[in-house]
Amino acid sequence: MNQPAPNKSEPSLDTASADAKPSSKAEASKPERSGRLSADDWAQAALDLIAEQGVAAVAVEPLARRLGVTKGSFYWHFPSRDALLVAALERWEKVEQETVFGQLEPIPDPRQRLRSLFHLVAHEVKSHIIYSELLKALDHPAVQPVIGRVSERRLDYLTASFRQAGLSRTDAQHRARLLYAAYVGFLQLNLQLHQTRMQHDEFEAYVEHMMATLIPSS
Repeated sequence: MNQPAPNKSEPSLDTASADAKPSSKAEASKPERSGRLSADDWAQAALDLIAEQGVAAVAVEPLARRLGVTKGSFYWHFPSRDALLVAALERWEKVEQETVFGQLEPIPDPRQRLRSLFHLVAHEVKSHIIYSELLKALDHPAVQPVIGRVSERRLDYLTASFRQAGLSRTDAQHRARLLYAAYVGFLQLNLQLHQTRMQHDEFEAYVEHMMATLIPSS
């Protein structure tokens, strides 16, 4: 289940640093809309704002302007801003579990599953930007437990996959930690330290190198 390589207009982790922040036009309020928004609409809008400006930017009034509704729509679903933040983080966690692990589950061969994981992760952007912003807000009581669960689930999945690919338990744990540390480090280089981003071909070669280095040969 190899994912196709992105074309120049398709975002991937090599373009994340350039695309992470929106233009000023994105901040303009939208005209008031008709129809009631769902709680999921508000949660997704909060995630979009986290990706653009970080956890601290999540607030009722700017989100209402962005969605083109009054604050009454918000209070129909949530008692507070913190309740919205919790819902947004739960949505992010659930979507990742369903889209990433759900797509990989049908692949029987563990090495092919790992290759597909590399391609899937490398060519998706917003979830990683959100994760990077959440890492900056680990002191927030709503953020820390979600990051803890997500990181533990990812490491457990990687360890199990490396075990199925033939590594011993200890080697599988070490390989999983090494891969996850490389992932977090790459995010920090691109999204927080603003390292000069790789060109498309260079990034694709980097992903191939990571797979060749970390996925056990058959």
